[in-house]
Amino acid sequence: MADQTDKSARQARGARDDRLKSALRENLKRRKAQARERAATADPSQDDDGSSSEGTAGKAGT
Repeated sequence: MADQTDKSARQARGARDDRLKSALRENLKRRKAQARERAATADPSQDDDGSSSEGTAGKAGT
């Protein structure tokens, strides 16, 4: 009887582990897709602080 309990507990744990693995995998795919989308829509002419860096090259400090 104890063998059946151990076996069913291992099966239940295995099923849970499989569900968690697939959920983590899907979450990672979703996060990567979001990161790629953010990177694609980011304006390369804007600095991280939102200020434009265009037109500053070659200007003297007047």
